[in-house]
Amino acid sequence: MKHKFLTGFLLGTVATAGAVAGSVIAFKKTYIEPVETKVEEINDNRKKANRKRHGAHMG
Repeated sequence: MKHKFLTGFLLGTVATAGAVAGSVIAFKKTYIEPVETKVEEINDNRKKANRKRHGAHMG
């Protein structure tokens, strides 16, 4: 009886840890990475606009 409880407890703990890790990874891929990508795009566009603005006054 003792071994069945311990085995079940350990298996449940591992399964719970796996579920939590999976949900954290899914959250990161769904919400965090797209926001970071959008911020990078905005910064790139800002850099391009600054180069264009300064380039227009060179000649």
